[in-house]
Amino acid sequence: MTMAMIINTSITPMADLAPNTALVRLMTWLSPAFPVGAFSYSHGIERAVHDGLINDKTSLQDWLVDLMNHGSVWNDAVLFAASWRDTGGRCVEESELGEAMAGSKERHMETMLQGNAFLQAVEHWSNAESSVAREMPYPVAVAMVAARNKVACEPALAAYLHAVVSNLIQGAVRLVPLGQSHGVSLMAAMETQILAVTERAARSSLDDLGSAAIMSDIMAMQHETQYSRVFRS
Repeated sequence: MTMAMIINTSITPMADLAPNTALVRLMTWLSPAFPVGAFSYSHGIERAVHDGLINDKTSLQDWLVDLMNHGSVWNDAVLFAASWRDTGGRCVEESELGEAMAGSKERHMETMLQGNAFLQAVEHWSNAESSVAREMPYPVAVAMVAARNKVACEPALAAYLHAVVSNLIQGAVRLVPLGQSHGVSLMAAMETQILAVTERAARSSLDDLGSAAIMSDIMAMQHETQYSRVFRS
């Protein structure tokens, strides 16, 4: 299935956009070059590598799968879907939940600073509306802007999850270390997970929020006091 076919199976009409506009916007907003500083955050993985919990491709893949299905990345996906559907367009409840569910100081900083940076950078697109609050978790901000720009929910959510996973893998490539070929191989292996979580989260509600990836949360907390580190979280 081509990306064009995926974009055209949207929940909302794409009539106001040129055929590939949604795809181009997603590629831009979630590109490593977009100024949100995502490369600065490891989501606690740096500490997990330090403690030997992640030491190769297999252990990293297991970690990411748990995050996506049972941890903070799953919660982000649920918040993303709920924010995209928010008919009021302000995503107040989703923002408050996203901020409250950040399990540590660094997790809070990670989601809020990236969200704020995203909203500031995306003002170049007219439908982003600069009047929204600047304090907003990252998945909520991306979902809100995607909805306002008539980018369909599932492609936007899949692109968001792909960007998150890609960023964490690239961090692990530096930390473990892993070779770039292992990183690319892992991105290919995670494709099925990304699509499955996207489909499940798109049908979710806020009642489906919940995390059981306790070790990841502990690693994020311990990272705050790590003596020597490369990443901010």
